[in-house]
Amino acid sequence: MPANPFEQGLGKNPANFQPLSPLTQLERAAAIYPDHLAIIHGKLRWSYRELYARSRQLASSLANKSVGINDTVSVMLPNTPPMIEAHYGVPMTGAVLHSINTRLDPEIIAFQLDHADTKVVIVDREFAVVMAKALEIAKVDPFVIDVNDTEFPQDSGAISDNDYEVFVQRGDPDFRWRMPTDEWDAITLNYTSGTTGNPKGVVYHHRGAALMCYANVLAGDLGRHPVYLWTLPMFHCNGWCFPWTLSAVAGTHVCLRWVRAKAIFDSMADHGVTHLCGAPIVMSTLLGAPAEEKRELANKVQFITAAAPPPEAVLASMAEAGFNVVHVYGLTETYGPSVVNEWHNSWDDLSSSEQAAKKARQGVRYAALEGLTVMDPETMVPVPADGETLGEVMFRGNIVMKGYLKNEAATEEAFAGGWFHSGDLGVLYPDGYIQLKDRSKDIIISGGENISSIEVEDVLYKHPDVAHCAVVAKPDEKWGETPIAYIELKPSSELTSEAVIEFCKEHLAAFKCPRFVEFGEVPKTSTGKIQKFKLREMAAQA
Repeated sequence: MPANPFEQGLGKNPANFQPLSPLTQLERAAAIYPDHLAIIHGKLRWSYRELYARSRQLASSLANKSVGINDTVSVMLPNTPPMIEAHYGVPMTGAVLHSINTRLDPEIIAFQLDHADTKVVIVDREFAVVMAKALEIAKVDPFVIDVNDTEFPQDSGAISDNDYEVFVQRGDPDFRWRMPTDEWDAITLNYTSGTTGNPKGVVYHHRGAALMCYANVLAGDLGRHPVYLWTLPMFHCNGWCFPWTLSAVAGTHVCLRWVRAKAIFDSMADHGVTHLCGAPIVMSTLLGAPAEEKRELANKVQFITAAAPPPEAVLASMAEAGFNVVHVYGLTETYGPSVVNEWHNSWDDLSSSEQAAKKARQGVRYAALEGLTVMDPETMVPVPADGETLGEVMFRGNIVMKGYLKNEAATEEAFAGGWFHSGDLGVLYPDGYIQLKDRSKDIIISGGENISSIEVEDVLYKHPDVAHCAVVAKPDEKWGETPIAYIELKPSSELTSEAVIEFCKEHLAAFKCPRFVEFGEVPKTSTGKIQKFKLREMAAQA
């Protein structure tokens, strides 16, 4: 067979091939726009020169603690500067960043620390109490660093003598940080909410994170020097990769410690915010704010939202308030959003009901995703593109996770047939757009947080008065969805809904607990299986 002339003498070398990594975006931004404003937090202002130097100092100090390749650094932080620095400083050592959901209970946090073999923990004082309890339970004994946010001081004391600012300042601002030798190297670890049993650890690689930088710029229409407000938690899918994306366009991070209407409006008006991301709850917060907390916006703000598509009335109200809403969809396993509802100009001429039908669809693949379809999960044959035939939404491409940490069986199942199985049921339209219809894993998405109905049901069944129960999603104007529990009591029980909710709070994080409880006979099939579809219908009417 003749030699391939396009390969002969044309191999990869350092001059023409470098592993992709989002870390180079910060280096570039600091070189080209060193004095451009990178971070706003209270009265604090840092340039890109300062952010790059501080990230290298963090990396240097971690390296001095023998943190290196494939070590795990776990952080429990709000949307403040240390969280942004961690997204650069941790992987600059070759280590893997594990961002912990700040709403979790100590038991789940302890499981994650052990499962991740955490070597270092960086924790904000706001979460010191819950982290202290988690560390008591955990088997690992990490080096703990205390973050004291001097812009917004917290009442809780430190659980460590190792002060974050002192730790950073000890580092070298010229530290020669480590690029990955392979773009397939892990960069972060994110845990799912879990359906049955413990949550799964989703591993991201440098390549996917780098490609998401470009994809987010396109999907969010960022342009150069956007001003981005942090309403989306950075612990959620690494903030949809926006901590890295902003460096690609030398944007400004406007930190937001707490998502409150007045703080959001003040930030948008005072700093000229151009973009933000968030769940429907953020829209509800903005639209429902008292008049005295609202501020007039000088420019149109791009609002990128996930979860259920906003109702037509909400979209109209957001537009009137000065926002352009972009609807996206994705999973933890796909680096956050990987599907976007790309709008066609010709659709502007459709009737309001026809436009609403278009906007209800999740959309088409991100530019960095190579494949998106709806298939029969058994035959792996695509469903007809008729907008009616149900199948499972499948993903394929470079912004799909490496797999689940220490769980080969779950990874193999998720990638069966060469596609990532989302577990979401949907339909495919003739124009290639997909629309979700149900969730095969019974996950409730409330305020952008995943809640496993099975996990809540397991807790309810521990109550001695519960004979049968089921938890489903109840539509909620503020949260998008909220859990509602249907309970069939044992004879002579006088259990109240208040007692049920309090019982759940003893065993679950507060956001997972049912907000509504209904008592009565739970509908079942002839074989005794609970008919959740009937309960969903009831919940929609409740």
